[in-house]
Amino acid sequence: MFSTQTIQRLATTLLTFAHRTDDDRGATLVEYVLLVALIAVVCIVAISFLGTQASSKFSSVGNNLS
Repeated sequence: MFSTQTIQRLATTLLTFAHRTDDDRGATLVEYVLLVALIAVVCIVAISFLGTQASSKFSSVGNNLS
């Protein structure tokens, strides 16, 4: 779904943004942004790997119900 290059660009952009903020409040904001970005990447990877398996399971259950 997302290429390694796209994820690397996102990480580079976030790290560049993190280095531009010097106060503690900005650092906390950057930490939250990095955490949300990491969670989003993990969710996208999990959905891409498990999506087809879940789809086939739901189809199988639907076919057995009808």
